Amino acid sequence: MSIRWTYAFADRPAAHLATAQAFWTAVTGTFLSAPRGEDDEFVTLLPASGVDACVKLQGVWSGPGGAHLDLCVEDVPGLLKRARELGAETVAEHDGWAVLRSPAGQLWCAAPWHGESVRPPVVADSRLDQVSLDIPPSAYEAETAFWAELTGWELLTGSLPEFRVLRPPAGLPVRILLQRLDTEQPAAAHLDLACADIPATRARHEELGAVHVADGRHQHWTVMRDPAGGLYCLTARDPETGGLPNRG
Repeated sequence: MSIRWTYAFADRPAAHLATAQAFWTAVTGTFLSAPRGEDDEFVTLLPASGVDACVKLQGVWSGPGGAHLDLCVEDVPGLLKRARELGAETVAEHDGWAVLRSPAGQLWCAAPWHGESVRPPVVADSRLDQVSLDIPPSAYEAETAFWAELTGWELLTGSLPEFRVLRPPAGLPVRILLQRLDTEQPAAAHLDLACADIPATRARHEELGAVHVADGRHQHWTVMRDPAGGLYCLTARDPETGGLPNRG
């Protein structure tokens, strides 16, 4: 089952969706599509013409939100079958797409591929290119195996023992970081941006209303909170390749 395209979804409280839209279009250099859904809860962040979108926003009505992945394929029923065989649970089936829950409890979507093939460019020395799956220790090995088997992507060791990375084939826009949490808590997800200069990107984001939360170990990342309350990270990775500068 070949994954043909990926979308990173930022899920934010519906009451703050307009605020999230303004912030994320500014930091990604995009503009909004027309809203979709019964309550206009879905929008796509559209880059300049000639390239394809890979980031979307969703308004949610319960909880603080977070992030999730859309995996786009030519055969959605085939992806659903394979995901269930690997331990996923179907949450809801819609016309042509479905919401599923991974073995650790992380929501994600199986969606049809519409021919997307050209990833958006780096904007202001940064690129939103990764969804971090934040996994409790007891579920980490099984969850890592699930995503590796489902995607078929290359599984790499991360910069620290608690990280592994699923690197997609060249041309796909969104990587998967598998982060092992220190404590037992529900699985969650957040967005990561690769930044050529974290302090400069942080300053730009703060001008747009984001707030600094914490710095990670070895200056590899900085945790931020966007104006809609969602956590995300600025990471010291090459925006072009996605890798750490000294690892390629």
